[in-house]
Amino acid sequence: MAEVRPFRALRYASEKVGDLAQVVTPPYDVISPQAQANYYARNPHNIIRLELGQEQPGDNTLDNVYTRAAATLAEWRVQEIIQQDAAPAYYLYQQRFTHKDQSYIRTSLLARVRLEPWDARVVLPHEHTLKKAKDDRLNLYRACATNLSPIMCLYDDPQGRMRRLLSRYAEAPEVQIIDEAGEEHRLQPITDPEQVALIQDFFSQRQLYIADGHHRYETALNYQAEMLEQRKELHPEDAVNFTLMALIDLDDPGMLVLPTHRLLFNLDSDALNKLSAQELKRYFTVQPLEANLAPGAILERLRQAGEQQPSIVLYTPEQILLLSINEQGKQYMQQSEHTPAWNVLDVAVVQRILFEALLGLKPQDMTAGTHVRFTHQEEEAFQAVQRGECQAAVLLNYTPLQQVCEVAKADDRMPQKSTYLYPKLITGLVMNPLW
Repeated sequence: MAEVRPFRALRYASEKVGDLAQVVTPPYDVISPQAQANYYARNPHNIIRLELGQEQPGDNTLDNVYTRAAATLAEWRVQEIIQQDAAPAYYLYQQRFTHKDQSYIRTSLLARVRLEPWDARVVLPHEHTLKKAKDDRLNLYRACATNLSPIMCLYDDPQGRMRRLLSRYAEAPEVQIIDEAGEEHRLQPITDPEQVALIQDFFSQRQLYIADGHHRYETALNYQAEMLEQRKELHPEDAVNFTLMALIDLDDPGMLVLPTHRLLFNLDSDALNKLSAQELKRYFTVQPLEANLAPGAILERLRQAGEQQPSIVLYTPEQILLLSINEQGKQYMQQSEHTPAWNVLDVAVVQRILFEALLGLKPQDMTAGTHVRFTHQEEEAFQAVQRGECQAAVLLNYTPLQQVCEVAKADDRMPQKSTYLYPKLITGLVMNPLW
């Protein structure tokens, strides 16, 4: 199964840069142009210059975001702003945060993991990827030969073996910072040979489920294949055969999954008519909710319904409908080309029945952003309808991680934007060299 190794990480030298909170960022794919500019201004050594460099007028094949990232990384290494640890280690990484006034601690293990092709069934995906995003990351790999941010993966630990082992290292972190969102990040290297051996043995009996970072994993595979073509042969210990991962227990109490709600716009009158209660009754049990029901109460009703059947709320200016799949809807889902694990997902019901069967929307319409956009904030979903910014909101419960793993084990792929794992892993705390 998974080959999980300690490694000599690249890390910022705090004596050179000061407060490490000033040089780290969220993952590249959640950074807006304004946030990018803010990180550039925050500190001259902020990781943004490597992970998501700014484009410049006159960029060309010799001078662009990737070549500048490579030059900057090389300069920082010469200046010892970024240094490589002397000894291989695993890194215990904890995130302490609050969500809706409740405190959480999420524990992960940062490690170098051997790349495996999908068909080896060691590392399991649950979503499709987009070529443009992979091309961008591959160009960055070519330039920097470094994993700048970890891939988030889940593992199963029903007996709590790894949880107990890691807890020994949690109380006296080597690194402790508070980021701009008020979240605390703690890092502690693990170098004890006995513990290292126990960790390696534990994961040698485990599959890994990608939770976040499919594009980076496929990019790592593509980079590995490219290096093999160039070098004609790769030694099993070559760094390009591995990638950086944050490994998290499937049952970790700090592993929050938030729902991703759908906002509909640019629908013509024929499509809107398909959202009537009469049309919806073909596939759903339809329960109208009171117009003055508070958002929290609506979501609570949705949660309760979701414990029994795949359920959603359709929120429009005219009506609030709680929709739970009926027998005809279940039969229609079972006729899909997907697996049984996929057919029972709330997001799959939205995709196949509401969007495709009723509204005539295709998966590419979601990717193109012509009729559907997404939000993780229920307040934004309600307000977008109330302000007339969209024609309807489809509110969902979160997708349980166990369902994500079942889809992955079935070798299927979930619809776009099925999961949102909170909080994101920080970028810049630990990097993995590929040389």
